[in-house]
Amino acid sequence: MSGNDYYGTLGVKKSATENEIKKAYRKLAMKHHPDHSKGNKASEEKFKAISEAYAVLSDKEKRQQYDTFGSTDFHQRYSQEDIFKNFDFGNIFREFGFRGMNSRGGSRFSFGGGDPFGNMGRRPAQTKGSDLIYELPLTYSEIAAGIDKKISFQHKGRTENISVKIPKGMIAGKKLRIAGKGDISQFGGPPGDLYIQTKTTGDPVFTSREYDLFVDRQIKLSESLLGTTVLIPTLDGKELSLKIPPGTKHKTKMRLTGRGLPHMKGSGTGDLYVSIHIITPKTLSAEQKDLLKKLADTGM
Repeated sequence: MSGNDYYGTLGVKKSATENEIKKAYRKLAMKHHPDHSKGNKASEEKFKAISEAYAVLSDKEKRQQYDTFGSTDFHQRYSQEDIFKNFDFGNIFREFGFRGMNSRGGSRFSFGGGDPFGNMGRRPAQTKGSDLIYELPLTYSEIAAGIDKKISFQHKGRTENISVKIPKGMIAGKKLRIAGKGDISQFGGPPGDLYIQTKTTGDPVFTSREYDLFVDRQIKLSESLLGTTVLIPTLDGKELSLKIPPGTKHKTKMRLTGRGLPHMKGSGTGDLYVSIHIITPKTLSAEQKDLLKKLADTGM
């Protein structure tokens, strides 16, 4: 099932809400559940496929990983066991009114590498190993473009090196899950997971808030009164001309739409905000004082 388009399997759009996904699964499950298909093998396989799709798309974290990396890369990160881990199909089936669950919540048929339903209640839950968090510093340019990174971390008592693909838009605080790369379990359970969490390195030009970028630009008092044009740096190394209108006040913010960081999930980009700072001279030359007195005499 690893090549499946989960959205196509359930017949929903990629933008479908949780409720739409649930309704689509319920409709298909009512049709293909063994209680209704009466031994039809093709229908049974369809039921397995839609159940796998629902297990992924109804879980926010798994859905985000699937949307970000696509089907092939997703199945390199998630095994069949990972997909159905901690997912209570027994409650879902009871909610939908299905019969055919065994006395301990299990299904009557197997899902390939293991029965995610039949394992419920058969033995005490095995404690999963601890998760690891790796904090990865990224520049704004790396966040904007996405990048392949090699990281080193302690795993199973030794240093392990892996390559990870960081998607564009992975701003500070976002996490990337690498299944099974955490600590081993001391009680016979599966290993924990590795979470890569990004942070932003110090930048001499930009600051950020979520996907928006902020930059300061200084202008002279005369330029604020008469108007001017300033050059604004961008993440791709270019500069944009920004027209400052006459009469601009100190700390005025001007927005450059779509010049911020790209969104990690879906389309869209943040904005770049330019904060204008007017330089007020601390000392004046004699000529400047005379000119200001003349301006004052005009009522300015």
